[in-house]
Amino acid sequence: MLDAIRWDTDLIRRYDLAGPRYTSYPTALQFDGHVGSFDLFHALRDSRKAQRPLSLYVHVPFCANICYYCACNKVITKDRGRALPYLQRLEQEIQLIACHLDPAQKVEQLHFGGGTPTFLSHDELRQLMARLRKNFNLLDDDSGDYGIEIDPREADWSTMGLLRELGFNRVSIGLQDLDPAVQRAVNRLQSLEQTRAVIDAARTLQFRSINIDLIYGLPRQTPENFARTVDEVIALQPDRLSVFNYAHLPERFMPQRRINSDELPTPAQKLEMLQGTIQQLTAAGYRYIGMDHFALPDDELAIAQEESTLQRNFQGYTTHGHCDLIGLGVSAISQIGDLYCQNSSDLNQYQNALACAQPATNRGLLCNADDRLRRAVIQQLICHFSLEFARIEHVFNIDFQGYFADLWPQLQILAGDGLIEIDNEKISVLPAGRLLVRSVCMVFDAYLGEQNRQRFSRVI
Repeated sequence: MLDAIRWDTDLIRRYDLAGPRYTSYPTALQFDGHVGSFDLFHALRDSRKAQRPLSLYVHVPFCANICYYCACNKVITKDRGRALPYLQRLEQEIQLIACHLDPAQKVEQLHFGGGTPTFLSHDELRQLMARLRKNFNLLDDDSGDYGIEIDPREADWSTMGLLRELGFNRVSIGLQDLDPAVQRAVNRLQSLEQTRAVIDAARTLQFRSINIDLIYGLPRQTPENFARTVDEVIALQPDRLSVFNYAHLPERFMPQRRINSDELPTPAQKLEMLQGTIQQLTAAGYRYIGMDHFALPDDELAIAQEESTLQRNFQGYTTHGHCDLIGLGVSAISQIGDLYCQNSSDLNQYQNALACAQPATNRGLLCNADDRLRRAVIQQLICHFSLEFARIEHVFNIDFQGYFADLWPQLQILAGDGLIEIDNEKISVLPAGRLLVRSVCMVFDAYLGEQNRQRFSRVI
């Protein structure tokens, strides 16, 4: 079975290293300022010529309240009026990008992230979706995957009804933890009743999929109280679950400085939480997709993994990796063919660029042949836990063992430790190595020096 995991504490402790999540390869750490609007327009033209389908990501950075653990690009404000100038520039960006694409290119996937997308008023959400529909070929038959991130403290039945009316059919709900002591420690008070109300609304309104996010490793968490949270979440029966490891990096993320590090669980307690969570979810019928993602067997991600069509991009695990990803909004990242490009992460810079009718792109990367090859290798390993050399050799016209001859000793070490099995035809990530698949992928990362490694969270 694809979802088989074997827990090996000794192996986890040895290979629980800091490293990328590989939503892209090369990672965003390699982006630089040499990529600009010319490269973006050139890539959009190629997308138009190839008539590739699209995936749109729209970033809404505003939050009314700060969550101390959060590392997202966000603007904390109680002033709802701050959204108006941002939306004006966002609509300019939508028009600026769309005019370089073909109206026939279908938007198979749409995702609103943040921040808190429902920070926007109902009228603002209506206007934003109307602008997207006017400029892009959004599907009207509910066949697309159109998702939005929901904070249950910012949404009610009327909000959910509006979102369904606007075409959204998937919701991702931030929950993190249900224990009141943990919630107070991270400044996110959110009751089970609030969360259940949003889920009940989503089901009644026939949203197709519900995802819940949890975080382990937060202050005042214990294996016992986190297990209670997981039990309550299982009772809600989400289609998907993301169980993230909290990375405490107060030197990089200012809100995390408000967390009392003395209240953080120990590494041993974090491992116990993860092990317990995996046991609880597996017993409840959830399949392990990879890294920190779980899904019910009839979910599209589980089916795609079974059929070897699962992919990974800046949206995470996806069934739409064949689409060109267009990122809209402050800090948003696009992946168009072999181009990665990112908008400015500074709200003023983003808005000022668009005020001058210029794209807000300020950094990125154009993949070379070696990047494309390693990206394909990492994608196969992280999505399917296996890699057949012949498929890579056919696509890239190389001899796999010859090309990666310098990596063979490292791979043999991984094999000797029981993370992988390797022969002359393929690499298979073994059940004991699946939780550590990022460590396997790191072997193929040409950019990952020791200094760069410390910029990332740990694997577990």
